[in-house]
Amino acid sequence: MNSLTLIVKTLSGLEEVLAGELKALGASDIQLLKRGVSCRGDQQLLYRANYELRTALRVLVFVHSFPAFREEQLYNGIREIDWSKFMRVNDTLAVDAVTQGEVFRHSQYAGLLTKDAVVDQFRDKTNRRPSVNTSAPTLRIHVHIRGTHCDVLLDASDESLHKRGYRRDTVEAPLNEVLAAGMIQLSGWNGNTVFIDPMCGGGTLPIEATMLSTRTPAQLHREQFGFMRWPDFDEKLWKAVKKDALSEIRELPNAVYASDKDLRARNATAVNLMASGLEKEIQLQRMAFEKLEPPAESGVLMFNPPYDERMKVEEIESFYSSIGDRLKQHWKGWNTWIISSNRDALKHIGLKTSKRITLFNGALECSFQHFELY
Repeated sequence: MNSLTLIVKTLSGLEEVLAGELKALGASDIQLLKRGVSCRGDQQLLYRANYELRTALRVLVFVHSFPAFREEQLYNGIREIDWSKFMRVNDTLAVDAVTQGEVFRHSQYAGLLTKDAVVDQFRDKTNRRPSVNTSAPTLRIHVHIRGTHCDVLLDASDESLHKRGYRRDTVEAPLNEVLAAGMIQLSGWNGNTVFIDPMCGGGTLPIEATMLSTRTPAQLHREQFGFMRWPDFDEKLWKAVKKDALSEIRELPNAVYASDKDLRARNATAVNLMASGLEKEIQLQRMAFEKLEPPAESGVLMFNPPYDERMKVEEIESFYSSIGDRLKQHWKGWNTWIISSNRDALKHIGLKTSKRITLFNGALECSFQHFELY
């Protein structure tokens, strides 16, 4: 694998942020896709992308593409690939298939045909066949079929990269780590001012903010990636990539604060701070937003308040209205960002919005809004 084509997956709305991250790592031929970015690079970029990218969910390596109008063409197209380059007969495999269009309507069946083609190739060559392991395979194969066009890719990450390894305790509806990292980068904050999350839940926003501003690799606490089980895994290069990334870590340039009025949320954040190793960096307190005072003249205030469909309409509207009142009275000079799926409630903030970005928190379509408090 000299020059590789990578497809890096992300959440909807974060494609440009991810493209910027890949450019900073030295990727070339960068192109935006729907919920992803394609680029070219070498094995070092592959390792760096998995270890350092904050807004990536998964890094896939492109292997082959071909047209498939019928089942046998899909089977034969998969068999054209020399799978002995990527795995041995005593290794295990898993197949994830995604299909769109009229030709292949059932992704599970496309996945089954792919698996059959791979194991049949090994059986014909060696009289033995590799086994399937859906939870921790040696090689995870992705097949993407759009109409009659089939792409075959290898999963270099295996487990989703949003799993950073520091989330040991959760509260209800936790913020995805990739979404949190993307929100922070969309805000333009990079440690240049104070950062506060006044409704911190499990602490994802302040943890991601601190990792970003200290240049701590996103996967510092992760030990396993899919590419480590590949025949061409270069342990010396991998150690060099990690060493280079760790040498970039710096002290926290400005304070990061996390607070929540809920004791359960405060305790969950404390557990996650310990797991992330950032308990001395982030200043954590139990405090309701209506009592919170600004620790500096300016900074970034980032909220993920309840969206809550279970609260009565008048309750949620008055809750958002109280946030707006507190911002107007006490937080002049601060850049405020709020994410919510409840657009009607957001109107009750009562402040002029300077930017609106559509993002997804799980299945919920959200508006990420910027308020400048002059």
